[in-house]
Amino acid sequence: MDTTQRTDQQRSADRRRRELLEAADRVVLRDGPQASMNAIAAEAGITKPILYRHFGDKGGLYAALAKRHTDALLDSLRAALDAPAGRRERVEATLDTYLAAIEARPQVYRFLMHPAEAGQVGDQGFDVGKHSWPLLRRMGEELAQVIEERLDLGPGSQQLARVWGHGIVGMMHAAGDWWLGERPCPRDELVRSLADLLWGRLAAAGDKVGGPGF
Repeated sequence: MDTTQRTDQQRSADRRRRELLEAADRVVLRDGPQASMNAIAAEAGITKPILYRHFGDKGGLYAALAKRHTDALLDSLRAALDAPAGRRERVEATLDTYLAAIEARPQVYRFLMHPAEAGQVGDQGFDVGKHSWPLLRRMGEELAQVIEERLDLGPGSQQLARVWGHGIVGMMHAAGDWWLGERPCPRDELVRSLADLLWGRLAAAGDKVGGPGF
């Protein structure tokens, strides 16, 4: 098999995988945590064994969907952090971007973070903790890198940046999960309250010399 043929086959496989993920997205938007492999296969017009061939099991499909949505969210968060605005405005914009994302697609959020709600015993023993914690870990590491690159935190800056990165992500996740379930206040009010909580050390830290600024 020559290189051109292998490339064409890879492109075809990638396109088919995207089509299956788009079908899965449609089912998740409709069914949330109760989305099943049977429903996704039916939406894609294939049999479940073919779906397994592409993703292995529900955990494999979940991981692919999680990467798809996490990539998009991280792109949006980076854009908010890079916006031409003051630091406080960018902190609020970043918090708001996360909350707006889970508010816009709550069924996707619940599927990714609370799939055990469905009680899908037959779906290969799907384990929410095993599959959801890498999302938060990845977001924490990404934010830690941004903080390390942009803020002068003094001695031990790398470790402190990781503490802040994971702490902020944990705060956003916990507060957002609570807010999405109960809607106790408008989103902008929650954003301001969370920014107030973070603002003390963030306001005091100087920009890192030679960095892009924060």
